Amino acid sequence: MEIFFVFGRLLLSSASNVFQKQLSHHGLHPFYIVAATYAVLAVLSLLFFFNTAFAHLSPSFWINVLLAALFDVGGWMFMVMSLSKTDLSIFGPLNAYKVIVSMLFALVFLGEVPTLQGFAGIMIIVAGSFLLLPPSTGTMQNRLIQLWLDRGVQARFLSILLFSIGTVFLKGSLKHSGPLETLIFWSLFGLPLILLANAFLTTERLADNIKNSQPHALPIAAAGLTVFVMQYLTLVLLSQMLIAYALALFQLGMLLQVFLGYRIFNEPHVIRRLMASLVMIAGSLLVLQVN
Repeated sequence: MEIFFVFGRLLLSSASNVFQKQLSHHGLHPFYIVAATYAVLAVLSLLFFFNTAFAHLSPSFWINVLLAALFDVGGWMFMVMSLSKTDLSIFGPLNAYKVIVSMLFALVFLGEVPTLQGFAGIMIIVAGSFLLLPPSTGTMQNRLIQLWLDRGVQARFLSILLFSIGTVFLKGSLKHSGPLETLIFWSLFGLPLILLANAFLTTERLADNIKNSQPHALPIAAAGLTVFVMQYLTLVLLSQMLIAYALALFQLGMLLQVFLGYRIFNEPHVIRRLMASLVMIAGSLLVLQVN
């Protein structure tokens, strides 16, 4: 059963990225796309809210789910910003850097010094990164610098960092509840947070964005629905402590995203980026095997 949850999560994650990237191509602000997604999440959560008991939830649950919602809203904001600026076939493979972030967290907070195999995995991931850009952009070092200085790539790295922190609090909330309760309040707490971000961090009026998004109601609903189910599957996997197993399989999603970027958005260098993804998957598996 777990394998179906992992692959379901993988497919839905890629689908939600496609919908959100399409919405950004229609001129909608990335932060508004996140707000619209959370609006759908809140509506879906309310369908379950009145048939779920919450009296048993402890103060620790509320603290953890609120902090998870806070960091994940930031993660979604930077993620959709990255999607609006970066090819999906580059965005996807950068997911391999999640294992590097996890290793850094283990070093800083747990004192776990990476092994030689772990360092080798990191170097393989970095080496795979330079394959994402065509050779005409210069030497390996220049290509890496160009990649890392790209605003969309930087936004992707920030989203990875914030999601990684948010996962810690999601796991904390799951110690005191089931996946459904966590999903409901993660969604409901996230909506006002992203609305506040839109109010203070953008100059566009919410009413204007709502008007401009009306012709795109279907992809907005699809993005919200795919994120809702994807997040539920993620929480089930987290609650069953299948993190290393899930992370290893999640890396396969970058191959799907490279293909979707080529097929849907006509992005170039598909063979080169598939090769980069395979190299980065190999590096990720080396790191995960150590952990």
